[in-house]
Amino acid sequence: MAGTPRVLRAMNDRAALDLLLAHGPLSRTRIGKLTGLSKPTASQLLARLEAAGLVIATGTDTDTDGPGDSGSGAGRPGPNAQLYAVDPTAAYAAGLDVTPERVLAAVADITGRTVGEHAVPTPGRRPAESVARQVAAALDGAVKAAGLVRSDVRRLVIGTPGAFDPTTGRLRYASHLPGWHSPALLDDIAAALPMPVEYENDVNLVALAEQRLGAAKGHDDFVLLWNEGGIGAAVVLGGRLHRGFTGGAGEVGFLPVPGVPLVRHVTKANSGGFQELAGSQVIPRLARELGITPVPDGPYAEVAADLVGRAADVNSGPHRRLLATYATSVATGLASLVSVLDPELIVLSGSALTSGGEPLRALIQAELGELAASRPRLVLGDVLERPVLRGALESSLATTRDEVFDTLTLR
Repeated sequence: MAGTPRVLRAMNDRAALDLLLAHGPLSRTRIGKLTGLSKPTASQLLARLEAAGLVIATGTDTDTDGPGDSGSGAGRPGPNAQLYAVDPTAAYAAGLDVTPERVLAAVADITGRTVGEHAVPTPGRRPAESVARQVAAALDGAVKAAGLVRSDVRRLVIGTPGAFDPTTGRLRYASHLPGWHSPALLDDIAAALPMPVEYENDVNLVALAEQRLGAAKGHDDFVLLWNEGGIGAAVVLGGRLHRGFTGGAGEVGFLPVPGVPLVRHVTKANSGGFQELAGSQVIPRLARELGITPVPDGPYAEVAADLVGRAADVNSGPHRRLLATYATSVATGLASLVSVLDPELIVLSGSALTSGGEPLRALIQAELGELAASRPRLVLGDVLERPVLRGALESSLATTRDEVFDTLTLR
């Protein structure tokens, strides 16, 4: 077929770039071994990528058993081997994490390293134009912190509570996010930021971060349960996020569960459902009912994480009852998800869950074993530092790499 050699070269180029991202600097010999290419072909590949500005020479490796060398097993220093790495300046991508309190932006280079961050307050109940300005201000602050200009950034992914309904373009399931519900919002952000902008549910982005970097790596079917400011879930089936018709898949805070009121008129702020049973806001109240003192003041997500963390360190008394009661509440909602989805894996994420560590995980696993027919494995999330933002960056980087690493047009 005409063009087949060019397509094969592009496929080899991408394979080599992915290996450099995964392993760090590699020599020509090592790249050849990992890709199955001959030394001359690997040399041509690296020369082509270097000329395209996608890889750079980073030094030499004299250890024949080192990661950049041939791995001959001699165990002695040998001839210097030139090492190559992906050029971090080849492209930049950005992500935003939006909460009711702030808009946090970050810029990462093509290798995934965060090079700049900036936060601005969420604009409150203002017109959509103000929201667009705040988004632009957060991004521009991160760009400036990275020593770049806005045109250096190729793409932006914005993570928010709820989801933008693809049929209407309006944010749903997030009445607590002020200023983000105007029908003109997406157009105003597009006008303020002349670059590709994508929107994703915040919990979906946490699942993406765990799938790429954390506890769900290598798993194609899993559920991530998030509990921090609110309770939510992300569903990954066949390796892909399941968003639902209106983007509302995983909005399990509304899930009907025993022991709490049903959530009616869900577009209005009210209590009930799984959020009322197991959300982080119930932990301080439960602690007081059990006689645990002191219960600190502060944002309930932080207070809940502190209380659950303290309870996990105690094996008896009211602290243990707090942890056991909380585990039963969490397992009650999970049982419904398991009965419908039958996932291979459940990842527990968000500070109100991860702060409980292995003691809480084991209790939830045991409770779920009695409530559900199937037995998915429960694990704690690994991506603990700003997981929504990390997921937004990973999503933005994935598309950016597909664009930048496409060498089909190279001569």
